[in-house]
Amino acid sequence: MLPIIILLVLSVVIGVFLGKFFGSQQKFAKNLLILSAGFLITVCLNEVFPEIYTSDIKNIGLFVIAGVLLQMLLENLTKGFEHGHFHHHHEQKNILPLALMLGMFVHAFLEGIPLANETDVFSPYLMGILFHNLPISFVLGAFLSQKKMQFSTSSLLIIGIFAIASPLGLMLGNFFNPAYKVYFLALVGGIFLHISSVIIFESNKNHNIDYVKILMVICGVALGMFGHLFHAH
Repeated sequence: MLPIIILLVLSVVIGVFLGKFFGSQQKFAKNLLILSAGFLITVCLNEVFPEIYTSDIKNIGLFVIAGVLLQMLLENLTKGFEHGHFHHHHEQKNILPLALMLGMFVHAFLEGIPLANETDVFSPYLMGILFHNLPISFVLGAFLSQKKMQFSTSSLLIIGIFAIASPLGLMLGNFFNPAYKVYFLALVGGIFLHISSVIIFESNKNHNIDYVKILMVICGVALGMFGHLFHAH
């Protein structure tokens, strides 16, 4: 369990530092988000959904839908951080530290619960969370740098809370009946599906075909498939 916790925390710390130094490069941030979205949706379709839909639980799809709706509600707090929406000044002004902390904590905390009792550091689901944490943390680091808060107490608190959220979810999950895992996995699957699909299918400028975006999605999918095939063997 400890190696997984360390990986979860490191993914946030590394993402924040990348955002601090490269956050002004909008194309880099956008491509990182799209790459992670391709990876995330591949993990969803190859790992998460097969596991939940091969369970004998009727109407498990309702929990996937609940995850989609929950993420929509959380975005009212995070203002689209998960999608890289941090360059719009009117949105930044509406983001309160408390709301941002709450939205990101709930999001990451729920993702950590299905990791309970996980021992495989190469688990595709864990890789999906790590890959997902990097761009979100990147956006967070870039936002804090823009607000000149990178070393303030409030910024360190926000980063710290986000970094420990998934590990806390993992530890709490150890106290649940293992049979409940599929419900939380379905909920997180809905969250993943919403985030990745919004990033991938957001309208391109002037509705032109963005070949770089398509390439980034393909690369993300390829990485996800590589992880899936590697883990299967």
